Amino acid sequence: MNTQDSATLSGSGEQAGTELQTVEVTTGPDPSAAVIWLHGLGADGHDFEPLVPQLSWPGAPAIRFVFPHAPPRPVTVNGGMEMRAWYDIVSLGSGRDHDQKGIAESVNQAAELIRRERQRGIAAERIIIAGFSQGGAIALQLALRYPERLAGLVALSTYLLLEHRLERDANEINRDIPVFVGHGTLDPMVPCQLGEAAARRLEQMGHPVDWHSYSMPHAVCPEEIADLTSWLRDRLI
Repeated sequence: MNTQDSATLSGSGEQAGTELQTVEVTTGPDPSAAVIWLHGLGADGHDFEPLVPQLSWPGAPAIRFVFPHAPPRPVTVNGGMEMRAWYDIVSLGSGRDHDQKGIAESVNQAAELIRRERQRGIAAERIIIAGFSQGGAIALQLALRYPERLAGLVALSTYLLLEHRLERDANEINRDIPVFVGHGTLDPMVPCQLGEAAARRLEQMGHPVDWHSYSMPHAVCPEEIADLTSWLRDRLI
């Protein structure tokens, strides 16, 4: 994966960098782990910020949650309206991975956030990449290709992009990282079948996949957050 064009980000709080801005929530001093969480189409980094207090457990280590804002861009499927998006979506069918340039740029930008956490002293194997919907699609692209061993991958209400390149592009060091996949059975935006297909494909590649479906639309629910918290505990204990 080529990540050489990404800009280095630094600082804390509401981050302003050359490429991305981020919101950060740290659950304690001197964090020893990080979760980088990419939001869905039209949302921003504040979207999942309120969930942080629920993603804890007795004896949990201090964790830095990093919520980047996608840059605004026109989105074809929404009539060309400009909104925060990780890449353009031409249609909700086969056009989800049409914008390969935008996909690559966002993967590189998110990869830079991993490197920033490494510079701050967090080991790669203590970093989890997470994403919801469009952000989950980028999280999948990034985690499978990243050249250092990561702690795991969280893919919520999402789908695979560029599946024909998955085997070729996947980095051997992350070929068996654990993956949490959650999806709503009532999702009208990203059909649950796409989440199931992603989970099956990841299992075929050798990933231990923790698959969960919930009676919900394109959203998260308390049951999913509880399951995800248990999964995080096993990864970061």
